[in-house]
Amino acid sequence: MPSLPDPLPIAPRGPLEARVRVPGSKSVTNRALVAAALADGPSTLTGGLESDDTRVMVACLRALGVTLDVGGESWRVEGCGGRLRAPEAPLFTGNSGTTARFLTAAATLADGPVVVDGGPRMRERPIDDLTRALGELGAACRIEGARGCPPVRVAGGGLPGGDAAIDARRSSQYVSAVLLAAPYASRDVTLRFEGGELVSRPYVDLTLDVMRAFGADAGWRGDDALRVRAGARYRGRGYPVEADASSAAYPFCAAAIAGGRVRVDGISPATRQPDIGVLDLLERMGCRVVRGDDWAEVHGPEDRLRGIDVDMNVLPDAVLAVAVVALFAEGPTRIRNVANLRIKETDRLAALETELRKLGADARAGRDSLTIAPRPLRPAEIDTYDDHRMAMAFALAGLRQPGVAIRDPGCVSKTWPGYFAMLGAL
Repeated sequence: MPSLPDPLPIAPRGPLEARVRVPGSKSVTNRALVAAALADGPSTLTGGLESDDTRVMVACLRALGVTLDVGGESWRVEGCGGRLRAPEAPLFTGNSGTTARFLTAAATLADGPVVVDGGPRMRERPIDDLTRALGELGAACRIEGARGCPPVRVAGGGLPGGDAAIDARRSSQYVSAVLLAAPYASRDVTLRFEGGELVSRPYVDLTLDVMRAFGADAGWRGDDALRVRAGARYRGRGYPVEADASSAAYPFCAAAIAGGRVRVDGISPATRQPDIGVLDLLERMGCRVVRGDDWAEVHGPEDRLRGIDVDMNVLPDAVLAVAVVALFAEGPTRIRNVANLRIKETDRLAALETELRKLGADARAGRDSLTIAPRPLRPAEIDTYDDHRMAMAFALAGLRQPGVAIRDPGCVSKTWPGYFAMLGAL
């Protein structure tokens, strides 16, 4: 990625007239990499995302003995048949939650102990809900960090399987992690949810879709349990990674803020990725949305944007972009049931409150909610907290409000290294 000035000023513009193609889905890429790595035989992934999060996943899989040829449009993964090698050094997962959590579960299949570690923020992100569930399934795991956070030591030697209860109220990634490793357990794996609660269920459905595409026998048993059949192993295959709905939220929201229209090509409005739901929210706020077979287009409001009251539990990654759109709405916006934002790359509820206030809004974060009451806006330099979504979301405000600049803009390399080039081309 070319170097960017820090802070990076955003030039106001609009109305927009643009067509955009977003990168491959990070969520799908990392799920497919794990399935392909564990599979019998080689796989070819096309359209995979090259970013910080996927690079650390690839590096960790190589350390576990998997051969990967990654780069360009077509990636080749030589499946290890479920036989991972214990690395000599700890796996460094950076700030990638999917990598840390998915590989903690996969490490149970290694031939010896594996330590999973990460950067400073990863050492503040809990993983004990996952290790407790793995323990119920017979795997030996020990948290070595503070307050239930990495590093975590996994004994390896295999995953016995059986029945387990998992606390999925903080992150669905714990559930996805167990599911991805479960086809290689000695016995069928059944997961039930403590308190009957599962946050962001669509991401679990996305995991099941990837697993079944690679040959696993996995699915729901009623509404409150998941079951994976042991021995139905992944098989190598060609697998196309679809475009990223989480990334598409930003150009969609750009049209809402700056006016005009923006089309995102290469993504189906019928995708299982939950963040495509941002289209419905923008319609509620006053935008017009046109949907095609493999594209969607957002037209800015004919009059004014409207504030909304919305439960965003199933699409938490879109909260930041919607919160910035709310700055330009008539009336307050309340976003509810998003407590899991507090354990993301930063405490996103606290960060949103601080930076929205810098721009002039009356923003108030609760335990699991955020309320934004628009006020006259003012210029501001936005702190991004080493969080790619803070940078991408608040840059949108600069399309309409003069004097917005983004500190540490390079943090977008976590999921979309070319984000500011796209924004500049709108």
